[in-house]
Amino acid sequence: MKGVAHYRRSRTLVACVFLGLLSMFHAPNSVAHNGPPFPIITDQRVGPYIISLWTHPDLGTGTFFVMVDPVPGGTVPKDLKVQIGVQPASGRLAEVVYSAWLQNLRGQVEYKAEAQFDQQENWKVRLILASSAGGGEAYSQVVPTPAGFGRWDLLLYLLPFLAVGFLWFTAMAKRRRLRKAQIQQAT
Repeated sequence: MKGVAHYRRSRTLVACVFLGLLSMFHAPNSVAHNGPPFPIITDQRVGPYIISLWTHPDLGTGTFFVMVDPVPGGTVPKDLKVQIGVQPASGRLAEVVYSAWLQNLRGQVEYKAEAQFDQQENWKVRLILASSAGGGEAYSQVVPTPAGFGRWDLLLYLLPFLAVGFLWFTAMAKRRRLRKAQIQQAT
């Protein structure tokens, strides 16, 4: 009876390894961004401001963060209006402009805007600044990515390692039992 159980387990193990390898070769390309926002414009002078534009471009609703610093010796006026314009690089849709709102941060002038992305493709991004002290525009591009599973991402990414650990532990336990059986037969 032990021979049949051993045969079934080894056959199952081989099938699991084969399916794992097969799934690796047929996995789609992944360019998703999961994690903190990343910069698309850094310390660029736009009119009388030095700006940095960071984004978390999820499909559906993407988020933009605009950090505004005055040029040396200047100040950021209270009437500063910040807008983000997005348009597919293909031109299939007209540009849509979203207003940003001032974030309540200590000592840092930061604006936040949310924009809608309907497809995973290259999008043109236009940052528009306007105030009584002057304004300007900056341009960049971004590719929105599918949103992740949030807190479940870690568990999902950890599963293959847990599976390998389980297989290793099972193999070591089997080897230990086999050695004990061989020692008992020898004595």
